[in-house]
Amino acid sequence: MAEKQAYAVIAVGGKQYRVREGEWLLVDRLAVEEGKTFHPDVLLLGGDGEPKLGDKLKGQQVTAKVTEHVLGQKVIVGKHKRRTGYRRRNGHRSRLSRIEIQTIGKKATREPAAKKSTTTAKKEKAD
Repeated sequence: MAEKQAYAVIAVGGKQYRVREGEWLLVDRLAVEEGKTFHPDVLLLGGDGEPKLGDKLKGQQVTAKVTEHVLGQKVIVGKHKRRTGYRRRNGHRSRLSRIEIQTIGKKATREPAAKKSTTTAKKEKAD
């Protein structure tokens, strides 16, 4: 019997992707530097029991790393109208980012911000 793996559906750049840990994919260029990690929006978690949607996703996150920014394949577009001599040739290369999915479904943990000690706060009030 095949081992079930956790998967997630994430939203990046207005598109949705089904991903697993360790996978990489090409998405529209992101405003994140190479080598940095980010947390895309999680729409669904599944693979281990019932899929989780909506409120059940609270505290769940996917961590992705931008490995590099690349150019897509060249796409050539040609226009032609018969018997008029009208021909146009144009093309483009999409700007893409290659991302690698590092973790899926881990609880989001925030480190508490450094608190001011109460003695310094009292001294500031006294002044």
